[in-house]
Amino acid sequence: MENLSAATLSQLERAQRDEVTGSLIYRAMAKREKDPKNRAILERMSAEETEHAAVWQRYTKKTVRHSALKLFWYKLVSVIMGFTFVLKLIQKDEELSGAEYDRLSREVPEAARMALEEHAHEKELINMLDEERLQYVGAMVLGLNDALVELTGTIAGMTFAMMNTRLVALSGIITGVSATLSMAASNYLAERSDGNPNALKSSLYTGVAYLITVAILVLPYLLFPVSLYVPALITMLAAVILIILFFNYYISVAKGQPFLRRFGEMALISLSVAAISFVIGILVKQFLGIDIG
Repeated sequence: MENLSAATLSQLERAQRDEVTGSLIYRAMAKREKDPKNRAILERMSAEETEHAAVWQRYTKKTVRHSALKLFWYKLVSVIMGFTFVLKLIQKDEELSGAEYDRLSREVPEAARMALEEHAHEKELINMLDEERLQYVGAMVLGLNDALVELTGTIAGMTFAMMNTRLVALSGIITGVSATLSMAASNYLAERSDGNPNALKSSLYTGVAYLITVAILVLPYLLFPVSLYVPALITMLAAVILIILFFNYYISVAKGQPFLRRFGEMALISLSVAAISFVIGILVKQFLGIDIG
């Protein structure tokens, strides 16, 4: 242990700080968790992180403080995105790179072995957790996808047909709220027919995802002046890309699904529908001779 290189000692010190910080993050999530099974697993993970930090301390000979910024950030993210998302992020953060693992295995073989075993064990514990919002990802995807495709196309089509941000916003709100209720009701009936005892909760997740998407898409038309319908449209399309980016990143981390392919598919479909509806809006306005002043 006396002959460890400066790079290895620095790596071990970073690992020690990660374990100390992870222990506090898991403890904070456990305090907020209502499900007794999930709370017990998170408390167990917190205790194990403390034990691992003590192992690294035998090599570093230092008492390392936690990262206050990382602790604050992960606690905030866990409230918004859920504990499964945060646990997967922490795992990625703590995972050794190929070069780091090679150096560690040469100088401290038992520590390298412990790091691998710890990572595998944490994966097992994460798989034992049962977070409610992940059970309803399918319902949220349904609401989000439908809202993005339908509303993006509808609003894009109305933008050049009406050429008035307030009229587009009014139409978008009416269409969006009606579609939200319709989508939630359809999802409820479909889940009931499949014998799902949580059909109501599933439909609520679908409806809420739809309604939030509607609000975000309509907002630019409420913020921009009446005549600036083109900037409002561009802002709305940028919001569509950001929603798709955010949601697919969440899914890719929390459920381990491919990010780029899913993001590309959703973005292509939504923007293609918007482009087609945009052209239809112009053609309808021209052929019907409608002029909204």
